[in-house]
Amino acid sequence: MIKNSSVPLPGSCASQRRQTGCPIEAGLVSIIIPTFNGASRIGNCLDALLEQAVGRNAEIIVVDDGSTDNTAEVVGRYPGVRRILQANGGPAKARNRGALEARGTIVLFTDDDCVPMPDWLDAMVEPFKDPEVVAAKGVYRTHQKGLTARFVQIDYEDRYRIMEALPSIDFIDTYSAAFRRDRFLSMTGYDTSFPVACAEDVELSYRMSALGWKMKFIPAAIVYHTHPDTLARYLKKKYKFAFWRVLAVRNNPSKGVKDSHTPQMMKLQLLFAPALLLALAFDLAARPRVPAALLVLAAFLISTLPFTLRALRKDLVIALLSPAFLATRACAQVLGVAAGVIYARRHKPLQAPARSLGEFETFDTGHYSESRAQRGFSSYRDRPGENAEGNLSSDLELREQLRRRG
Repeated sequence: MIKNSSVPLPGSCASQRRQTGCPIEAGLVSIIIPTFNGASRIGNCLDALLEQAVGRNAEIIVVDDGSTDNTAEVVGRYPGVRRILQANGGPAKARNRGALEARGTIVLFTDDDCVPMPDWLDAMVEPFKDPEVVAAKGVYRTHQKGLTARFVQIDYEDRYRIMEALPSIDFIDTYSAAFRRDRFLSMTGYDTSFPVACAEDVELSYRMSALGWKMKFIPAAIVYHTHPDTLARYLKKKYKFAFWRVLAVRNNPSKGVKDSHTPQMMKLQLLFAPALLLALAFDLAARPRVPAALLVLAAFLISTLPFTLRALRKDLVIALLSPAFLATRACAQVLGVAAGVIYARRHKPLQAPARSLGEFETFDTGHYSESRAQRGFSSYRDRPGENAEGNLSSDLELREQLRRRG
């Protein structure tokens, strides 16, 4: 708890528990920030969180994922912040570690490069007054003025437009996420087979949605973020997201058809690159009077009109550039999907554990010693195929502990 006065945030009750949760009254809230070599970033995040956590019934936990820079020194300057050190295992494992160690009935997640607005904490907790709400998500904003970052922000806002109209969503991003801790633990947290901060949040959201749990979109819960500032960085990110999304959808196939976050038109636009290549081949072979490639380009431009018109209300320059951004995005995404499908066919998904594999050793300071749970491997690519059983023990142990705590 960050001490100053005793004004409590809304919490949760110990009785009157329903299957999906309970009303919020006066329980502790835990804010969890995973970080790896985040010394240059995390200070701004902690400054913003401490301002709104002081005097509230809240704790701030930083899970240091084996940083090799001076992250420990930076976090150490904040006496009210609890730091947990773990051997490097990836962001999914770090978040799970934080949830396992958290004392709160509600756990909030954000990233070390995010700066929450002063009312973010209140906004994120507010939905849990509804006993049916299990999870909630907020939104991104940015101060950036570059063209790529402006397009990225408008793209996010276009997705928020879809989510805002829904009574429940199925997509909780980790940059601004909140969960009832018991429900989070019962799901064994994030799937640690995702070695990077990409799609592990989608996969968990899909699993929760499959159980019919209510998740809310909270547009008032704002964090400021630095988006990709060049086209190359943006396309690299979209390729990576598409790649790992395939693995999230593999376990939840219905979400490949429709979810609350992905515009349906974007899925159709994935066909642009392969359709254009086929059309060019056809034009070279058949020499039609009207080039097929021209028809494909015209169809794609028509598909971009709804987004372009919505962008026009916010940013004229970005609206004019939108077709080009959307075309390059579609190319990066289809390559990512193709690579993800190949990868998924060669690797089996991580299975939920059926038994406990041991215990973590935890100290009152919030640091813990490395046990069998911190050793081994944490990603598909680190595991040697058929001999992976021993290397999986670390992740399985943590996920089993999450399940039992839930």
